[in-house]
Amino acid sequence: MLRRSFAQIPGIGAATEQRLWQEGFDSWDKLLEGLGSAPVGSADRDIVRIHLEESLLALEAGNSEFFRKTLGLREAWRAWELFRDRCVYLDIETDGGQQGSSVTIVGLYDGADFTVLVTERDLDDLLDKLEPSRMLVTFFGSGFDLPMLEKRFRGHTFNQIHLDLCPTLRRLGLRGGLKSIERQLGIARGDDTEGLSGWDAVKLWNQYYHLGDEAALERLIAYNREDVVNLETLAIYAVERLQVQTMLGNLVDETPERKGPRKWPPPSRRSKPAGSAP
Repeated sequence: MLRRSFAQIPGIGAATEQRLWQEGFDSWDKLLEGLGSAPVGSADRDIVRIHLEESLLALEAGNSEFFRKTLGLREAWRAWELFRDRCVYLDIETDGGQQGSSVTIVGLYDGADFTVLVTERDLDDLLDKLEPSRMLVTFFGSGFDLPMLEKRFRGHTFNQIHLDLCPTLRRLGLRGGLKSIERQLGIARGDDTEGLSGWDAVKLWNQYYHLGDEAALERLIAYNREDVVNLETLAIYAVERLQVQTMLGNLVDETPERKGPRKWPPPSRRSKPAGSAP
């Protein structure tokens, strides 16, 4: 989708993007070739050319920061397919506080393996773990996870493209927290984590940290693992539907089809099972 997207170019909105596609300009290369006659609306053709050339260079260089700036949170979903192989699904847990020191564990999932980092163990390795990634996928990470991590790692800015599924799914009529949306889509959790909430995660951490309850930490890690693994399923759902609606020029809220509980993601979606926590 990214290579055929024009709505991120200054002066080109959804209607102009639709008209470009209808007239055969369905890639950056084609628009560059026919820019002189292309229906770019009120956009400045020189600016369009510069933006397209810079986009091609950034894509070749894997410069995700460029697309983070041009796509923004709203259109970040357009880059997911191209950067999926260097994408990390991320979710944090805290002790209930709002300081950087409040972060207790961070779960990471790359589509194949789950990794958990625990404070006072290996949480300081997080930036090295994320360095190869080009896209971060979260649920409400723009309002919570990343600001908390920037407090924890002072002076660091996360420059990867950020797909925040909370506002992205809201465009499809899915509202509420992560667990609520999972239920709406029939995404089931394991018996050991079903019904757990963010407040339960705080209590589990306190049981481990203050009472030395290793079983509580293992349950907290299992809870976090389901959070991050399920983000991939939600990303697939969101991107597929937004792509269809955008291409059809009919981007409206939809009510998700109600389905019975089922296990997600199906095994075929993974190259290998998610790894176990240390």
